[in-house]
Amino acid sequence: MKMLSAMIALIAVFQLSACNTVGGMGKDIQKGGQAIEKSSK
Repeated sequence: MKMLSAMIALIAVFQLSACNTVGGMGKDIQKGGQAIEKSSK
């Protein structure tokens, strides 16, 4: 039972960190797209 609880906790931590990473990557891509748009005008 303790092993199951530990595995669930680890999965939750990985999911939360993945959300933050994907969100940050999306913001970086958006900033890069904005820079390209400005340079093309």
